[in-house]
Formats: sequence, structure tokens, C-alpha cells
Amino acid sequence: MSKKAIIYDLDNTVYPASSIGNKLFAPVFDLITESGQHNDTIDLIKQEMMRTPFRLVAQRHKLNDELIAKAVAIQEETEYDEAINTFEDYPEIKSIPGERFLVTTGFEKMQWSKIRQMGIENDFKEIHVVNPVLTSKKEVFAGILERYNYKPEDVLVIGDDPESEIKAAHELGIDTVLYDKYGKFTTKEATYHINHFKDLRDIFLNG
Repeated sequence: MSKKAIIYDLDNTVYPASSIGNKLFAPVFDLITESGQHNDTIDLIKQEMMRTPFRLVAQRHKLNDELIAKAVAIQEETEYDEAINTFEDYPEIKSIPGERFLVTTGFEKMQWSKIRQMGIENDFKEIHVVNPVLTSKKEVFAGILERYNYKPEDVLVIGDDPESEIKAAHELGIDTVLYDKYGKFTTKEATYHINHFKDLRDIFLNG
């Protein structure tokens, strides 16, 4: 039975975060390096910030409160001002019927600047930037279901992170699609597992 809507993640689902990460996060990387507290893990911190919300990375690496506050203050005002290329298969999503929603976790100005630089604002019925201090992806997903009278089985959630959007959707009984562009995960992480958006249409129509 055909679905009615798809909720997409942004980072590493619509575009590769690594393509802009070094420039986008340079002031934060410099701040952490200059602190001298994490010289042995700075490369790992940089890698994780390409895939994981900063506050989780900070917690994982035990950054102190002062350093976290300074890094958050920088990121709250950071905007990206160059063109960003989506993944090459992104246009495939426009051939899929049904409504499209975009839900991303991050800093408001930063995430919206990325969306504008990709030129994808009009590709979605709604766009939500989730501040994890105030709400969660699970609450936003639930709100979409409620506003549009969708049942969980009417919707797909697609993203790259089993611990974020995939987990949140699973807890609501929504089918999930793990977009695993680089083959990092096993098929058990989600209801469906793809590495190219061309495979999403059949899941939407027949899943």
C-alpha cells in the first residue's frame, strides 16, 4: 500500500556534510585546538561533528562547560555563504508522489543557511530545524502525523543516523529507510536500507 508522505533528514541525506564541514566548523575546531584540552582527540572530534550534533560530540568527549558555551555561541551565529551541492541522486525524490517534509537537528541560522545555499526551500511542504534543548525529532514527527491526520503506516522517515531520526521514527511505529551512501551500516538498522534515492520510489509505492 502506497505511503502518503516522506520525512527527510538533511545532513548526510540530502548532501554530504563533509563537503562543507571543514569551512563551516573551522572557528569551533580552532577554539577546541587552542584550548589545548583535546589535542589527542581533535581529529576524532572533527570527524564526528560531520555526522553528529555538536552537543552530543561535546558530551562524548567531555568538553568542559566553558568550552561548550563558547562553541555553541559561535555556532548559533554561523551561516554558510557558498553554494552547496546536494548528492547526485537527490533529484530522484521529486519523482515520488506524496508530501515531503524536511526535519533536521542543529543551529537555526546554520541549518537554514545550508538549505538556502542548496536552493531546496520549495521542495518541502514543511521544514523544521530541531533545537535539541527545546524539543526532539520524535516530537516533530508526532506533530506532523497529528496535523495531517497521518497514521504511522502512512509515512516513511529517511535519514543516515540509526540513533537519531531512525530511532525516533521507530518509537512512533513509522517505517524507516536508512540512507547509507557509504555502506557504513547493516540492513538491520532500519525497515529498509538504500544507498541511492532511485530505490525510494518503489518503497514508497509498495512498502
